[in-house]
Amino acid sequence: MNLEEVNDGIVGNRPRKRIGRGVGSKTGKTSGRGRDGHKSRSGYSRHPMFNGGDTPIYMRTPKRGFHNRFATDVVGVNIGAICAAFDDGAEVTPSDIRHRGVVKVRFDELKILGDGEVTKKLNLIVTRISQSAKDKVEAAGGTVKIVAAKRTPKQRVADSKAKA
Repeated sequence: MNLEEVNDGIVGNRPRKRIGRGVGSKTGKTSGRGRDGHKSRSGYSRHPMFNGGDTPIYMRTPKRGFHNRFATDVVGVNIGAICAAFDDGAEVTPSDIRHRGVVKVRFDELKILGDGEVTKKLNLIVTRISQSAKDKVEAAGGTVKIVAAKRTPKQRVADSKAKA
């Protein structure tokens, strides 16, 4: 091999292969799909979890325990983290906390916990709050308004039965 032959065979903009254009083109007749089988048919697409005819991995793995899909996911966040993320006199809702990136996981309800210092006057509109967090917010001159959750677990069960 010589130095000038290093880049031989490397093509930047290779023309597309024209298939199904007669026997002389090497990709005529079956157009590179072979003779028979699913993959030779038009419109064929394999399921993403298809495992070559074997039992798929998600069916082979043992499943244990119980997962309640109607349970409420409650995530706790400390009042100190909220105080650091919001300005003085701000109105704070769970959606605001989610959008500011204070809580990065998915949740149905948010509970404000009492760890940390409250140096700003915050107006909280929440579904759950600990007594210590409530006392700290009110001591700093803020307000706490507790509202009902959007959907209770009982409502979720009723909704799923209505869909079925």
